[in-house]
Amino acid sequence: MEYICESCGTLLMHSNQVTLDSMKDVHSQLCSVKRQNIATPVPQVPQKSTPNVQPSLSNTPSPSQMPNSPSAQQSTTVASAPGGQTTISLTGNGTTYSKIEGPIDPEFRSKRQVKGTFQGIKVWGPVDPPGQLGIWGTEVTVDFDICVADGACIEACPVNVYEWLDTPGHPASEKKPFMIREKDCIFCMACENVCPPQCVKIFQKGQ
Repeated sequence: MEYICESCGTLLMHSNQVTLDSMKDVHSQLCSVKRQNIATPVPQVPQKSTPNVQPSLSNTPSPSQMPNSPSAQQSTTVASAPGGQTTISLTGNGTTYSKIEGPIDPEFRSKRQVKGTFQGIKVWGPVDPPGQLGIWGTEVTVDFDICVADGACIEACPVNVYEWLDTPGHPASEKKPFMIREKDCIFCMACENVCPPQCVKIFQKGQ
């Protein structure tokens, strides 16, 4: 049996394993190379200290200042008002008007001008609220100064284009069928055909 010292390469041999183990212990204590390695300290390499650099907040652009960031895109997006823009008021000093008889003028678009919008719906003048409200709509049009609020158009519409709109102070009626879902119209003409005072006019797309 044999043993080779890993430190100095000395070869130890003996036929008895117990004796060989004792020889290994003695050699381990007396090996000059191993003792030198233990006695000589391993030099420590000094570590360079890394300065703790804090990022400058004054020079760092915020997300809203970065041109391609989502925050910047959101800040430049202007949300439209629910229901569309409103520039027409239902209140005012126009209180000297009387009820007008129908039917609605089918040529009103060539004779009147748009005075504003109410929740995105065009309003054709003249307008002097609350007594004079003009004609409302582009394709689904109602002369509010003729309308008596009988509700026939609302009941006849299969796609619920209309909703009641309060118009206090109007001489014909104090509520009107407002075509809030005008874009949903299927041009069935039901509302125009059932209106008693004939204040409704439907224009097909492109007319």
